[in-house]
Amino acid sequence: MKLLAKNKVITFPRPTLIMGIINITPDSFYPESRCENTKTAVERAAQMIAAGAEILDVGGESTRPGADPVPEEEEMTRVLPVIKEIAARWPEVLISIDTMKPQVAEAALKAGAHIVNDVAANRSDPTMWEIVARYKAGYICMHMLGCPQTMQLNPQYDDVVNTIAEFFAERLHRLGQAGVNSEQVVLDPGIGFGKTVAHNLKLLRCLNRFAQFGRPILVGVSRKSFIGKLFNLEVKDRLPGSLACACWCVLQGAAILRVHDVHETVQTVRMFELLLKTQ
Repeated sequence: MKLLAKNKVITFPRPTLIMGIINITPDSFYPESRCENTKTAVERAAQMIAAGAEILDVGGESTRPGADPVPEEEEMTRVLPVIKEIAARWPEVLISIDTMKPQVAEAALKAGAHIVNDVAANRSDPTMWEIVARYKAGYICMHMLGCPQTMQLNPQYDDVVNTIAEFFAERLHRLGQAGVNSEQVVLDPGIGFGKTVAHNLKLLRCLNRFAQFGRPILVGVSRKSFIGKLFNLEVKDRLPGSLACACWCVLQGAAILRVHDVHETVQTVRMFELLLKTQ
């Protein structure tokens, strides 16, 4: 299995890829992840790369539940200088642009990004997919119920795992129609994006169900609210639960983990992978 992302090719199976989160935002749900400007964002990138991150996910608009949208120009002003500097300083590192806006995605791809991380892959408008096809970029297809402003307002499913499997099958078909090669696609079940605690736990328990699509699976559980709800924890205290989920996701076949805490996750996951090999 391969992932094609512009001029980069990643071949699986391989050690789990760790994607570090770079938020150039004032309102992302984890305050410690926020970068005030380009300088602090690039410094954070340097720390994450030194700690073992092989992908950096750069975002200029929070997608936490209830987050307010950011104007397109403001989002570009936040992310483009960061992407350009990371691309110039660390050409070996994959850069992902975390955006719902096609024009921001295209500008980021021009600036040096390799992957579009699209939390709004539930849209019907094909413009984003056509841009991904044109640039031969990687594409993270994430499931979300509704939009960030509405997704946690009483989410309901007959069967959350079946619903998301059907969504992935339909989206892979639509992406192909838009000219996106399936080898450009990563699938993300969207933990916390329009799901209750019970939905999130069921998705994690059944994560290997999505192996049927033959595409890398990305999971983002880092410090998310379902961990806090389960154990009555503030976001600053959710690292142990995040690391437990990381190990479980590796066991279930996840190929990429999107995390805030790169140093801790890399050490935990690499140790866990070594233990799995010794069985």
